[in-house]
Amino acid sequence: MKKTFKIEVDCAVCAGKVEAAIAKMEGVNSVSVNFIAQKMTIDCADSITVKDLLKVARKIEPDFEIED
Repeated sequence: MKKTFKIEVDCAVCAGKVEAAIAKMEGVNSVSVNFIAQKMTIDCADSITVKDLLKVARKIEPDFEIED
């Protein structure tokens, strides 16, 4: 599945850390977190849910949000 989400992240450094953490998830082929545009594009297995992404992202940035 390839999908783009509107996100909320507070700083560029946090965006980079979230991107790196999500990229390490099993089933993620690629991910790009754009701080300026407040968007995340991800190509991953269909079994990965928004809840899974938030769980990983919020370990790095507790205020990280994803809008479906």
